[in-house]
Amino acid sequence: MDDGGTREAKVVGRIAQIKAADWDRMANPDPKSTNPFAAHGFLDALERAGTTGPEAGWVPQHIVLETPAGAIEAAMPLYVKSHSRGEYVFDHAIADAYHRAGGRYYPKLQVAVPFTPVPGPRLLVSPEADRDRAEQTLIAAAMTLAETIGASSLHITFSQAGAWERLGAMGLLQRTGQQFHWENRGYRSFDDFLESLASRKRKMVRKERAEAVTGLEIEEVTGAQIGQAHWDAMYDFYMDTASRKWGRPYLNRAFFSELGRTMAGQCLLMFAVRDGRRIAGAMHMIGGDCLYGRYWGAAELVPYLHFELCYYRAIDYAIAHGLARVEAGAQGEHKLARGYNPVTTYSAHWFADAGLHAAVARFLVEERRAVEETNRLLADFAPYKKAMAEEQD
Repeated sequence: MDDGGTREAKVVGRIAQIKAADWDRMANPDPKSTNPFAAHGFLDALERAGTTGPEAGWVPQHIVLETPAGAIEAAMPLYVKSHSRGEYVFDHAIADAYHRAGGRYYPKLQVAVPFTPVPGPRLLVSPEADRDRAEQTLIAAAMTLAETIGASSLHITFSQAGAWERLGAMGLLQRTGQQFHWENRGYRSFDDFLESLASRKRKMVRKERAEAVTGLEIEEVTGAQIGQAHWDAMYDFYMDTASRKWGRPYLNRAFFSELGRTMAGQCLLMFAVRDGRRIAGAMHMIGGDCLYGRYWGAAELVPYLHFELCYYRAIDYAIAHGLARVEAGAQGEHKLARGYNPVTTYSAHWFADAGLHAAVARFLVEERRAVEETNRLLADFAPYKKAMAEEQD
């Protein structure tokens, strides 16, 4: 129960300084809808492995809100950033324009899960607390921190829709983006899901699945089954993809072992094996009602194998375990033809410079319209039978 006393906002330099039980009861109060990336264990694994910190340009400055009795009733995962990498809500053009106008864009403050474009809770509040007051106090504390250190801005990325609305009411700028998620409409099996697709798409999926696994075995491991050899293989596959995509991979080998130590039960690894050798792998995270696709890589180029391990097997797993959806990561219109529908993602932003704030506000009005229109048009190309598509509308 809210006692009405004054709350104290504190900045914490390591999440290990916060009890896991305190953090997780705010981040994931409902076991039926837990988000593994908001969990203490995931953020702690990033910090312990050194993937966040001064050298990475992601300096933890988590804000916690304490009651007069010393209990934590709210928190936010916050980082001081010296660049805009690893965020997936791109502001490079804004940073460049501000720099050319004579401003200093970095440092900035980022409320996020580093390197993870997954929507989830960002303003964590105890179920017993006054949510509106707690969220307003967290945002005020973040803005005070920005003023103290000379940060140009505050960014809350991949927020939940409800929090996004409340942040907009507080005066933060609202931005939208796009991802593709698969929805489980009570399917009994993968074949049952296929029956919901138009005939041409159904044939395409069957063809891709058959070709992808020809001559291969598929190995799935989770929990205590995962050993260091599995993490070695997954890291190698991650490095292959990350090096080609970004040139500077965000994660190191230690992170995977740390994640296995703290959250193995929520990790699902899928490998394609040829003649006893793992030639490709995908890593998923298991949430309360969702399977989250994360990392992928391959030592051999096998047609459609990426679709099999990252999309189709994920759907298989979600159906078998009664999960409501699959979120397969950022971007990728190719997911549409494979049953993943366009959805809107949300972020909120504040700029200390009133002129920059106003300019970005004007830009975001048009961007939101464009995202809405694009999602609407893409939904018309969903692979589902006409009756199913009309029901989804």
